[in-house]
Amino acid sequence: MKTLDSIRSKMLMFAVLATLLPSLTTVYISYIENKRALTAKASEQLLGVSAQAVREVDLWMKELRYDLRVFSSSYEVTENLERIPLVNGEPIHSGIYYKRLTDYLNSVRDRFPDYAELLVLDRHGHVVATTAPQVRPVPLPADWSSALKTNDWARGEPYWDAPSERAQIIVSVSIETTRRSGAERLLGGLAARVNLRGVAETLRRFAPGETGQIYLMSRDGRLIISSRGSSAALMEQHYAARDTKWMLAHEGRAMQFSSFTGERAVGSIRLVAALDWFVVSEIPSVEAFRQVARLRNVTLGIVSLLLAVVGALAYFLSLLVVRPLDRLSEAAGRVAKGDLDVGLPVTTGGEVGYLTEVFNNMVTKLRESRTELERLSVTDPLTGLYNRLRMMEVLDNEVRRSRRLRHPFAVLMADLDLFKKYNDAHGHQAGDAVLKRIGAIMREASRDVDFVARYGGEEFLLMMPETEIDAAKKLAERIRRKIADEKLAAGKITLSLGVAAFPLHGDGPEPLIAAADAALYAAKRAGGNRVVAATGGGPVVPAA
Repeated sequence: MKTLDSIRSKMLMFAVLATLLPSLTTVYISYIENKRALTAKASEQLLGVSAQAVREVDLWMKELRYDLRVFSSSYEVTENLERIPLVNGEPIHSGIYYKRLTDYLNSVRDRFPDYAELLVLDRHGHVVATTAPQVRPVPLPADWSSALKTNDWARGEPYWDAPSERAQIIVSVSIETTRRSGAERLLGGLAARVNLRGVAETLRRFAPGETGQIYLMSRDGRLIISSRGSSAALMEQHYAARDTKWMLAHEGRAMQFSSFTGERAVGSIRLVAALDWFVVSEIPSVEAFRQVARLRNVTLGIVSLLLAVVGALAYFLSLLVVRPLDRLSEAAGRVAKGDLDVGLPVTTGGEVGYLTEVFNNMVTKLRESRTELERLSVTDPLTGLYNRLRMMEVLDNEVRRSRRLRHPFAVLMADLDLFKKYNDAHGHQAGDAVLKRIGAIMREASRDVDFVARYGGEEFLLMMPETEIDAAKKLAERIRRKIADEKLAAGKITLSLGVAAFPLHGDGPEPLIAAADAALYAAKRAGGNRVVAATGGGPVVPAA
């Protein structure tokens, strides 16, 4: 078999084929091959558009969940939710904390048109606050509370909302706090009634052919929306149970099946993992094979020209031998310029195939090495935290995001008190152990959305999205107390902290860090072991 894979053998085989092909070609073979090619092309198109639609819908859901998690982690939500009083086990819809929570929800709702309504629910599913003028029933799944505890989010079944004439779903994320016990505790959920019109517009971009459509389908075969929009009548349609079962068994492959209208169609089905829904792309079989009859007649004319094409065919077949070498040469040039996103298909065996495999392995190892170098370039080797370079990139991105959404965030600058004296007294190994422990404490005390970095030496920086200055001061005080009470192997050590907030103390990364740094050194000058918050007129130094 290796002999047949050599270039010499292939050239011989190409010459034999070029000689025999005209005499062996018939109208029947040409027709069958053309039909097969057309079917493959239609299948490739359907698989391609369904894969693109799945990626877009999956990305839409992930972005939706991420935004809701960011909003649910705001202190405006957690603090006010805990303070709203209960009457007979249900929250009251009045008072200052209810108003603060409602105002925050409305500020978020105004910037996101896909949110038909934002709600805060307690852990029993009772509506605590809503952006709607009046409380409406919320179609939550039966396992809503357990889903929040297990997965941090939950999705309701799609439904048709008559007042807005839109297809909608309820998406919820958990609201948790560690304020009282120190351990994460479920307070409830932040839920959004989400319009699916944006998803329908996404599907419309990928609709195949002139009459083809893309549908979102539930696991039991019910239709949700299509590339032509949504309606109450559409959501009542469904594929037959037998057809649904057969389609699910052939997920990811092109196939023929009966559409929900009863027409025969060519299509494919793919799972949207984030929603447990399926993207169904289909073209009526009549349209898909319309060209087959036309190709059958054209084939008769093509056969008469085959003898004249033999010479050209031999030339093109020889290109199949040279083309892998050309691809290899081009890829090597790209790697030489620093582009490592190269992967060559191994389409042949023999010498060229082996050379291609070796080249792919080499590029893979270079790519892995570069990835590791990039990771090391943004990580502090001692504490495992991100370094100053990475922190400045994240801080710059957060400034742009907060400007766009008009949301606050805070930064916290921390510095060990008398660390040089501690280092000189107990040795550098003890000092390194302290730095590692300080980094671990700050990471444990912060939220998942917060960002902790070693800024330099014994200085640390903590960035807190969606956080006002008061909430940042409380977190800084918890960190200070935790470190002051920490029993280290070589003795105790204390921490001074400075806090600043965007946009109160600066509208860019450098002004914010400068404000937090000034507050930090005000704490140092006041004796250390304290938290100082920056103000418009300078740092405010509390008593130790």
